[in-house]
Amino acid sequence: MGDVPYLTLNNGVRIPQLGFGVWQVPADEVVGPVRTALETGYRHIDTAAAYGNEEGVGQAIRESGVPREDIFVTTKLWNADHGRAADAFDASLKRLGLDYVDLYLIHWPRPDQDLYVQAYQAMEKVLAEGRAKAIGVSNFHQSHLDRLLAETDIVPAVNQIELHPGFNQDALRAYNAQHGILTEAWSPIGQGQGLLDEPQLAAIADEVGRTPAQVVLRWHIQLGNIVFPKSVTPSRIRENFEIFDFELNDDQVAAISTLPGGRIGANPDTATF
Repeated sequence: MGDVPYLTLNNGVRIPQLGFGVWQVPADEVVGPVRTALETGYRHIDTAAAYGNEEGVGQAIRESGVPREDIFVTTKLWNADHGRAADAFDASLKRLGLDYVDLYLIHWPRPDQDLYVQAYQAMEKVLAEGRAKAIGVSNFHQSHLDRLLAETDIVPAVNQIELHPGFNQDALRAYNAQHGILTEAWSPIGQGQGLLDEPQLAAIADEVGRTPAQVVLRWHIQLGNIVFPKSVTPSRIRENFEIFDFELNDDQVAAISTLPGGRIGANPDTATF
């Protein structure tokens, strides 16, 4: 099957390049999928306060039998809590039932609130205390990052953004790389909006003997993205993990990169939820 590669964050912390996401997994249903993911071999779990399932994620981790230090746990600061980031972090840690998280992110910049710099400064203190091993952001455009870099001390370890074929975010990925920020991809296979039905993608999947979803996840890996597909179906959880024993050639990567599409989620400049 092959081993999940690890990447190194700008502070030396190592992060599995493939993780398991739990967005939209109900609180009363999340334990089973996370347990299945950990049994399959995933060692990176991505949750958030806004998902409402941190308690179940923590329960699955504690019951898994996998040593805590072997599991990379990410959670996120919700938009309404930018002005109380330290307290919000404490609440997330309590819900998870953990002594620390490996990565804490600002979920959205909400520029209309003009509090993300203040929030990040509070997160820098959490990092200094060792209760988060790394800090970063999610859904930040270059303009938001420019301001953060100018007004805070610690370069974000990652920027988690909507990213999938048809919405490649090439310019933002290049900006992240220039500043030592790793790129994480959410909605990596396009949220069932037709990407996996593209004939050209199906043809590539036939060429390599894999499913279209596996091909797209492999595309992310070869671009250097950190990726965490979500599923509650055990067979699909395992299928999404089986992407390290084949490679796409340069022509296949290029063809996937030119598939049609566009942004599916909210625009970080205007999102107000």
